[in-house]
Amino acid sequence: MKTRLGLVYGGKSAEHNVSLQTALAVTKALDTEKFDIHPIYITEKGEWVRGPQLTETVSNVKMLQFEQTGRTFSPAALNRDMFPGQPGTDEEAIDVVFPLLHGPNGEDGTIQGMLELLNVPYVGNGVLASSAGMDKVVMKHLFAQAGLDQAKYVSFVKKTWNEAKEESYEKVEAELGYPCFVKPANLGSSVGISKCRNREELDHAFELAFQYDRKIVVEEGVIGREIEIGVLGNDEPACSVAGEIAPKKDFYDYKAKYEDGDTDLIIPASLSEDEYDTMSNMAVRAFQAIDGSGLVRADFFLTNEGKILINEVNTMPGFTPFSMFPLLWKESGVEYPDLIEKLVDLAIERHKEKQQIKYTF
Repeated sequence: MKTRLGLVYGGKSAEHNVSLQTALAVTKALDTEKFDIHPIYITEKGEWVRGPQLTETVSNVKMLQFEQTGRTFSPAALNRDMFPGQPGTDEEAIDVVFPLLHGPNGEDGTIQGMLELLNVPYVGNGVLASSAGMDKVVMKHLFAQAGLDQAKYVSFVKKTWNEAKEESYEKVEAELGYPCFVKPANLGSSVGISKCRNREELDHAFELAFQYDRKIVVEEGVIGREIEIGVLGNDEPACSVAGEIAPKKDFYDYKAKYEDGDTDLIIPASLSEDEYDTMSNMAVRAFQAIDGSGLVRADFFLTNEGKILINEVNTMPGFTPFSMFPLLWKESGVEYPDLIEKLVDLAIERHKEKQQIKYTF
């Protein structure tokens, strides 16, 4: 019997278009002999729209946007046992949900919490791991607690900055210096990120980052190579080969990631055995520090002095043609369709484990 897989994508987020690209890539890769594919599009206004089951190849993202042709519904309908009488038929029921959402309202634990309440199996990280992985400040605190080496950083909330801009900039200059990177705390895909070389650029960077979040993080500029490793699993996670990001610009920005591919991805990265072992060990420790499940992509700096620093983990790395995560696993011997199938299996495994938890005393 086929697995009825619900793909949830789009979302009320600055990364809406990134999610659409991810959904397009996943639909092209899914094995229709194993899965019935049920697309669920969340509009930029936050409406949930269910499209017809996909039986043909989707060639562009417009075919995945169903404002005019789909059926608006409540996400509560995903659990027909809990909410009988919802619109639809039993044939439309979903076995597993694959949230292909990036950024706030998707990758931050919100949809994961909803699916937990509905008791619906879903791919990827749970509420805690998703929210901790989304909030770069909380993530860095957890990494510090786990004893993982990382770059120096400071963080600010908008109110503090508004009331003391000069003091905020002085703190950055005293503790980090230039160059530094300013980022929204709760966003990914390099949205709202700036590299700063002086006070004027720092001021502009704060203005930009605070457009996307009420909290930001500022990190010291690290000179070195950018290395990434894919982590796959639940309680016994495995690591892929390492890959290197070699941007042709100052840093790996949104355009380089999703539009022009103006970046070299070197897979596998040229590392010594000791360097890879250290990174893979740190990747697993980071995965465990956030209580991860399913997948993360762990990002590192290898400095010119040979020091290894963890930068961050991404709890829902993209599956676009330019994305590192599936490429890392392909090089590790796991083809894209097999990777998706493995993630679905891990979701079912974790859901079954949760059903064994005792909720009465």
